[in-house]
Amino acid sequence: MLRWLLGKGARQSRVVRELKAIDPDHWAATLAQHHFLRGLSTEDEESLLRRVAWLLASKGFSGAHGLAITDEIKLSIAVQAALLILNLEPDVYEGWTEIIVYPGGFLIPRTDVDESGVVHEYMEEAAGEAWEGGPLILSWEDCAPALSADINVVIHEFAHKLDLYRGDADGIPWLGRHAPQLTPRTWKRVLDASFSDFCERLNQVESAIPHDVDPESEDAMPWYQALPLDPYAATDPAEFFAVSSEAFFVNPAPLAGAYPDWYALLAQYYRQNPLQRMGAGPVPPPPLPT
Repeated sequence: MLRWLLGKGARQSRVVRELKAIDPDHWAATLAQHHFLRGLSTEDEESLLRRVAWLLASKGFSGAHGLAITDEIKLSIAVQAALLILNLEPDVYEGWTEIIVYPGGFLIPRTDVDESGVVHEYMEEAAGEAWEGGPLILSWEDCAPALSADINVVIHEFAHKLDLYRGDADGIPWLGRHAPQLTPRTWKRVLDASFSDFCERLNQVESAIPHDVDPESEDAMPWYQALPLDPYAATDPAEFFAVSSEAFFVNPAPLAGAYPDWYALLAQYYRQNPLQRMGAGPVPPPPLPT
């Protein structure tokens, strides 16, 4: 109990119990629901199963607003979260204990200070949230398997947890023994260059959208499709890392095509190469509409 309260991983005996409790048919069905898990080797699938068992043994799942937490929900979330640490030690997910799942989007209080120093407080709807030292919160509606092939709320929020492990949310996860060939200096250099370029690309896209097209509407999508990542990546380096991690695992070709050095860095950190696993190659982003 003390290990759980401190956010430590579960004891091996409990992990083994969770491992034995996972039904093989349920496991196969869950893998089949997530297209980005195709191409895993037998060895990788076995490693993923062990990481899933560790997560199920180490984290508590709570339903909010009346959502009943089923084995389907727990296994779906755990298998996506475990992919990030497939080849990492699971202790990078330590320091917190709970995953809270809402039926749909939920409201989070926000505070912003404008250029005049005026404080603005408001409620923002969210699909996921990772709190430093606290729970990870998800909207089941937004992380269920049937959603878009390009967006993954689970991977996004668990990437934030990696970013927050032993440090602030700044887009630079703890490299430590998990990536001995990497240095914070190298990571920051490539991160800053990639993030700066992406922000410039987004500015070019927004400037190219005709005045009679609402940039918040579906009509603007042909312009935003010229970006290798979701525009939310331009928020700050922490979001750039989280959105990049989504793309890295779910749709890596545009990311590798636009930012090969950044993709290579992520591949070194995660010790995986999803592009190779999917049998694909880098794809440059399409040009802006004329």
